[in-house]
Amino acid sequence: MADNTFYSTTSTQGSWLERRFALYSRGSSVRTECLAGITGFLAAAYLLVVIPGLLAVGGMDKGAATTGTILVFVGGTLLMAFYANLPFIVGPGIGGSVLVGVTLAGSEGIGWQVGLGIACWSGILFFLLTKFGLREVVTRSVPQSIKLGLTASIGLFVAVLGFRNAGLVLANAKTNALMLGDFLSPGALVALCGLFLAIALQARRIPGSILWAILVATLIGIPMGVTKLPSSFIDMPHSLTPVLGQIDMIGALNIAFLPFLFVFFASEFFSTMGTTLAVGGEAGLLDEEGNMPNINRPFVVDSIAAAVGPWLGIPAATALIESSAAAEAGGKTGITALAAAVMFLLMLLFTPVALMIPKEATAPALILIGLNMFSGLRKVDLGNFTDGLPVLMMVMITLIANSFGTGIAGGLLFYIVIKAIAGKWREIPLGLWILAVPLVYYFATLVKH
Repeated sequence: MADNTFYSTTSTQGSWLERRFALYSRGSSVRTECLAGITGFLAAAYLLVVIPGLLAVGGMDKGAATTGTILVFVGGTLLMAFYANLPFIVGPGIGGSVLVGVTLAGSEGIGWQVGLGIACWSGILFFLLTKFGLREVVTRSVPQSIKLGLTASIGLFVAVLGFRNAGLVLANAKTNALMLGDFLSPGALVALCGLFLAIALQARRIPGSILWAILVATLIGIPMGVTKLPSSFIDMPHSLTPVLGQIDMIGALNIAFLPFLFVFFASEFFSTMGTTLAVGGEAGLLDEEGNMPNINRPFVVDSIAAAVGPWLGIPAATALIESSAAAEAGGKTGITALAAAVMFLLMLLFTPVALMIPKEATAPALILIGLNMFSGLRKVDLGNFTDGLPVLMMVMITLIANSFGTGIAGGLLFYIVIKAIAGKWREIPLGLWILAVPLVYYFATLVKH
């Protein structure tokens, strides 16, 4: 796909929306894009509950964090719509919120204000690397086999997240392993109903199958006690004052916090790269070599969101893997992101409506999308040991670490090691040799923290 087609806004076909977002050249329609945007919003709506809850663990005001989360979703996703013209939802990731609310403020005794400062510096580094083109250089240095396996690795993460949200899979505290949940519990039954409905609708090629499954599962959850109806469907947003600008940029510069800064930076870097390529692949926006034309545009968006978000009390904003739900529903342009942003904006007044959608209702979407993404493994030459093994290691590390950012980093490091010990030095790009140093440091940091 040529660059001029990818970002073209000069088509004379149809309405302003069609011209502005290159709908004609990407083979989409306003109806499909809006439906995809709503689907993506519903898939990511659970974060409106999860993110403030995680940050509240560290002492942040939960109501203010909810308002901040919504504003970050709206601002970042609108920027993705109009600047990058991509169907990506931008918002805070769970990993960054855990690091600030649970690890730093909760376990390490470091104030969340300092944690936000560390997250902001990470976003600034993102932006500088993007403006100098280094992020694109790193992305293009990633071997083709790793790029092809990215989709499967992220698909595993998404599917496991869906199974856990549904209560079908639990973490066994005694063995530190995954175990089957209670399939007859109300939450699991709601999720299974939504899953079977989504499969039935998709098999019949019914438009908006995932969206309908989420809505029906939400309704089924009402009599089963899973969906909690709010006392009021309209409510004024909480004040942002308790978290607005409450960021300690100077305190975050302490040399002792360097490992935390690198964990923020590396995990978000690889998560963003993986999400962009995987979701872009789902939407059919990659070229023959698995690269996205003008990939710096979405990188600029997520780096700005990562740097600005902490000033609203919200760390680690990035393109979210839940965007895959929008891509699966047919989203190919920024109209998908625009529709999702409008839905999030409405949540400033209708927050109770979004919060009533249980995670069990959105779990089927994540399960189906994740499992469908495993098809990417078919394109990997698993018969070539030195190409296939790093991909399989990447998938396994994603499962073990419960982080596709760590999985991607591990896959790259194993690629270097395996190619080197196999005597295939020339197949290792120069950029990967340079990347090996921070990758080793990243894993050493993970072990300590």
